[in-house]
Amino acid sequence: MVVKSTFEKLRLHPLQVELGEVEIMENDISAVKEQLIQELQSLDFDLLDDKKTKSIERVKNLITDLVQNKSNSIDVKLSEYLSRELHQDYSSLSNLFSEVEGMTIEKYYILQRIEKVKELIVYDELSLSEIAFQLNYSSVAYLSNQFKKVTGLTPSHFKNLRTVKRKSLEDL
Repeated sequence: MVVKSTFEKLRLHPLQVELGEVEIMENDISAVKEQLIQELQSLDFDLLDDKKTKSIERVKNLITDLVQNKSNSIDVKLSEYLSRELHQDYSSLSNLFSEVEGMTIEKYYILQRIEKVKELIVYDELSLSEIAFQLNYSSVAYLSNQFKKVTGLTPSHFKNLRTVKRKSLEDL
């Protein structure tokens, strides 16, 4: 709603506003583009209007959504999922992503998954087996190896670091 009202304030006509995307009626916004950028930045948003940047943001949004909400619900490879959702060839998406981000899509996906693993470990509501299942890892051992490769710590060591920092009420 905030984004839509920002566009309307500048006399632009949003046709559709979704997470990360706004479709407007106007073909040329050059007269108000700088003002729009400033308004959006004041709200902690950025205007992404170049095709490469849009594609990369869409890849990132799909991966984030996949990791946060759908990890165990897709039954295809990441490459197939992205190609299907974005209606683009995976190799061209992958090359573009690597060129702009300096890492592969797979590396970005792994980093997102590990961040989710960290979050779930900190919440301390699920066992490592349940976390592995929820995030569609083939085994706990594979999750642990990947976690250690990325963070330098085992999941249990990571969990212990968090609990060491907290003192019990009796120790205060």
